[in-house]
Amino acid sequence: MADKYRNFADLERHEQSGVTYDIAVRRAQTAFAIVAPHGGGIEGGTSEIADAVAGPEHSFYTFEGLKGSGNQELHITSTRFDEPMCVTLLGVSDVVVTIHGEEGEGEGEGVFVSGLDGPRSELITRVLKREGFDAQPQSNPNLQGTEACNLCNRGLTAAGVQLELSKAVRQTLFESLTREGRTHPTERFDVFVKALREALSTAIR
Repeated sequence: MADKYRNFADLERHEQSGVTYDIAVRRAQTAFAIVAPHGGGIEGGTSEIADAVAGPEHSFYTFEGLKGSGNQELHITSTRFDEPMCVTLLGVSDVVVTIHGEEGEGEGEGVFVSGLDGPRSELITRVLKREGFDAQPQSNPNLQGTEACNLCNRGLTAAGVQLELSKAVRQTLFESLTREGRTHPTERFDVFVKALREALSTAIR
């Protein structure tokens, strides 16, 4: 499905901040920025996951859909996502890790890891597998996050990590993927967040 809005300026002309969408940003001093560009009701659970993974140590950004329905209209693909506060944060962050939701029903409980930071992608995959998650490289060439203009590769190192979490695995992290359900994370949510934070804190050799 093609995006309704080609860029943020187009979206901003037709949508209302605080009513149909919201933005949250938090700057930290560490090298990492954890970004959920399709949060809220667009790709349910990604905002909450990114926020928890960032914690107080890492920078955090999310663009959230607030509509009662039809939040997919607010989706701007990662290669064209240009909301100004996000762009500013990326420009002062060494490594960007983006959290996305795969909306297909046939992906099982997969966590698909890609992006131009190959060593860190491999480390994240190993740590998540150790904790029982079906982490694997992204096989879909359209979702591998290898474009220079992809959000995950717009940090100072020009090489980041993109995580696509299947709907099935996100459903195990929350009571449900509704707005209310997402306020009730499960024990598996804590396991996932702890594993990803561990991978980010481990030095790449």
